[in-house]
Amino acid sequence: MKVNKSIIVRFVLAMALIVVGFSSCSKKSSSNGSSRATGWNVSGKKGPANKKQIAGPGLVFVEGGTFTMGKVQDDVMHDWNNTATQQHVQSFYMDETEVTNLMYLEYLDWVKKVFPPTEESYKYIYVGASPDTLVWRNRLGYNETMTNNYLRHPAYANYPVVGVNWIQAVEFSKWRTNRVNEAILEKSGYLKKNAKTDEVDGDSTFDTETYIISPTSTYGSKNEDVVLKKPQGRNVKPKKGETSEEKNVYATRSSGIVLPEYRLPTEAEWEYAAAADVGQREYNTYKGQKKYPWSGSYTRSGKRQSKGDQLANFKQGNGDYGGIAGWSDDGADITNEVKKYPANDFGLYDMAGNVAEWVADVYRPIIDNEANDFNYFRGNMYTKNKIGKDGKIEIVTKDMIKYDTLSNGKIMPRTFPGQIAQVPVDEKETYLRQNFDKSNNINYRDGDKQSTIFYDFGSSETNADKAKETMYNSPKHNVAVDSLGDMVRKYDRSSKRTTLINDEVRVYKGGSWKDRAYWLDPAQRRYFPQDMATDYIGFRCAMSKVGPKSENKKSARN
Repeated sequence: MKVNKSIIVRFVLAMALIVVGFSSCSKKSSSNGSSRATGWNVSGKKGPANKKQIAGPGLVFVEGGTFTMGKVQDDVMHDWNNTATQQHVQSFYMDETEVTNLMYLEYLDWVKKVFPPTEESYKYIYVGASPDTLVWRNRLGYNETMTNNYLRHPAYANYPVVGVNWIQAVEFSKWRTNRVNEAILEKSGYLKKNAKTDEVDGDSTFDTETYIISPTSTYGSKNEDVVLKKPQGRNVKPKKGETSEEKNVYATRSSGIVLPEYRLPTEAEWEYAAAADVGQREYNTYKGQKKYPWSGSYTRSGKRQSKGDQLANFKQGNGDYGGIAGWSDDGADITNEVKKYPANDFGLYDMAGNVAEWVADVYRPIIDNEANDFNYFRGNMYTKNKIGKDGKIEIVTKDMIKYDTLSNGKIMPRTFPGQIAQVPVDEKETYLRQNFDKSNNINYRDGDKQSTIFYDFGSSETNADKAKETMYNSPKHNVAVDSLGDMVRKYDRSSKRTTLINDEVRVYKGGSWKDRAYWLDPAQRRYFPQDMATDYIGFRCAMSKVGPKSENKKSARN
């Protein structure tokens, strides 16, 4: 039987048009907010708000990946604490520079305005946030100029802040989170213009988590007066049958405009970002591991315009912090202004030299990659929102502020007004879970019964007796208040202490202006008590990235 070819051609064309029609309908339905599950319009005519995360102020993007964490060169110090392991880090954002004096002074000014030290309820907040300027003093050196001027003199405005302990760095990060999101919400029309300055005081502050979970509780429950009835720039016309009465509109996580928290980077993130191996990749491998944040085995520049100049600020030899006068090798004797040295391949400045930097991790000599090799971090302490007797979340007020007296006698607030009170997670959250079983996970596989770190595990002795034989038997300095209200410091003079490691010592990374070139290696790791500060440790913030690993579409290399 003969088949007319023209009929076949018309049939094929018709089927193609049908397929194209279904495809365009599918694309149209997905673009106008229709659910792929039910077909319902779940997002409105404009679709979801912001799918792509924006970089917070001061941050640059660091695309995650796999890398060799640890040192591959000889361990001449014989610390044996940076054995090479393979790790993977998710994409994140990181401060382009170290936090500067000017940035930290902005924090101090806000604290002093909102929590006046003259008020009894707030008298320790400003002092607790202030850096220790006495870190510059030296028994056999005259450094009073830095003691009196380094933090506040305009000449040092863009120098990295020092004298900040780990706890203060964490509190600064929390403050920064709230101020950034407060500004974003104001710009997007969810908060009254200038509310962040005109409406704020000790009883009415903005907290990001409080706003997300209970927006009417922010600004001391004065949110009705601060939050606009409808965001600026939105001309929402009432639907047929509805009144035009305005209603409160609040941003949520699904709005896509509230940024994740600023925080200290983990040790793995910091080392990955500092090494910036991305600059020497070849297809899906790296061409060796860098010794410094820049390529090459030397600390001096090989470029024609700057040949011989040091690429970082560090101590070059005994008594040589900046080179010979008139021909300074690194341009600084103490710290230096940020961005004075070339950035690494991620666009990050001073990842070697200037100041060493706090990271989030509690220090342990070994990175336990057998337990985890993805976003490695030791220091997780899981909490949950505290629920009051009325069944609602409990918001901290000025009468509920709790203070911690550190081992050195410094008094610092643990909670601030406006925050949601936190309590440790309990068995209700951990029952039959496989991924965690308690709130405090600092000692996971490192001191609990299951890890058999007790020397005589399984003996008939009581748990109290066994606790005396833990691996990390560090000094325990205590501070108490006597019946007269005076502070009594009790220094641990025991001769039985075998280590300085405990759950309150934190890792710091990178070399500083006081360190030799050996410490500029991103793999180097040291530790320091979290409640103490120095003149050579600063910090920078990081922020997790939500969404895809890469910001740009990848293409194959030819």
